[in-house]
Amino acid sequence: MKLINRENYISILIDTIDTPDIKVITGIRRSGKSKLLELFAKHIRNTVTNANIIEINYNLDKFTSINNNVELLKYVKLKYVRNKQNFLFIDEIQLCEHFEKAIISLYTEGKYKIYITGSNAFLSSSELATLFTGRTFSIEIFPFSFKEYMKYYKYSDTYSSFERFIEEGGFAGSYLYKNTKQKYNYIKEIINVLIVRDIINKYKIRQTTLFNDIFFYLINNISNLTSPSNIASFYKANKTKVDHKTVAKYIEYLCSAYVFYKMKRYDIRGKKYLKSTEKYYLSEHSIRYALLGTKNLDRGRLIENIVAIELFRRYEEVYVGVIYKTEIDFIAVNRNEKIYIQVCDNVSNFETLQREIRPLLQIKDGFKKIVLANTKQNTYSIDGIDIIDISKWLSSTNLE
Repeated sequence: MKLINRENYISILIDTIDTPDIKVITGIRRSGKSKLLELFAKHIRNTVTNANIIEINYNLDKFTSINNNVELLKYVKLKYVRNKQNFLFIDEIQLCEHFEKAIISLYTEGKYKIYITGSNAFLSSSELATLFTGRTFSIEIFPFSFKEYMKYYKYSDTYSSFERFIEEGGFAGSYLYKNTKQKYNYIKEIINVLIVRDIINKYKIRQTTLFNDIFFYLINNISNLTSPSNIASFYKANKTKVDHKTVAKYIEYLCSAYVFYKMKRYDIRGKKYLKSTEKYYLSEHSIRYALLGTKNLDRGRLIENIVAIELFRRYEEVYVGVIYKTEIDFIAVNRNEKIYIQVCDNVSNFETLQREIRPLLQIKDGFKKIVLANTKQNTYSIDGIDIIDISKWLSSTNLE
């Protein structure tokens, strides 16, 4: 498969070379963790003259004998070279039994720059906290962004490319297939493996039907206000016995596996978080098409999902805003920078545009406010609010 240089992630890896932490590349299955490790190893070979790279890829048969912490330590120490910078790259590390013992030992020696990837079920934030107790630095990656999608195909027209991206999504492995049905079958298989092997088997879930029902409920309700209590009430009304604690636990499993991202709500005037309900967004919007089909889907919510994930890529914090009981789609924050965002598929109707602008005008601080929509034209402003074509914004390098 063709590789593209994923500059944002590579730059993070470069910036943190001299930090002592164990670098852990995380993200949903098939988001490109292994390929990113491969790209970074290539960068090290080209730029670090005294580098010694020790690579272990558990996808390859030649490494199957290194199947426990003792064998892993033995192999790494055998490959160690004095007076060089020793880089250790391990892909699919969960296939090595008691890997954490070996990694902690190597980390403690302080002689290796350690980079690992693995199943998201084993390297979620909660698992990392348990296994490595504060010794890690996580680089969380997503499937291809729209900008990366355009780069992969060498597209130049953002408008037409965005329409393709809405249907195809960012799982680069699907790009090798010739037709839409084959692409979606590939995505379905990713989800089948993720749900069964990474979640149901790992957590020994017995109520598999209920778990799958909750999974599909969240897919059907991306960008809607949701809570475990509301979901439990929905199923009780349909004669299914379930309590909100079980629902909350299953949602946590799905988020830990990077299938969904939770977004909290923030009261702009009261300056506090609202705890009753949140929103959930798919880490890759094409999952919805692959599992539910392309008919009768709410295009507006899919576009909002695409923007939400892009904001998670670009900003340190992202929230749903609330002001005077009116919702602002997103508040995105980087240190002292803040931006308020409304998302709409089509604002060609004046009343629709005014509806999107109205909540933003109620915010009296001086931070930037924008509306993202399929305008297919250059940015323009109304009452100090920029109206930006969504494909142009997604393909830009600027945060705003």
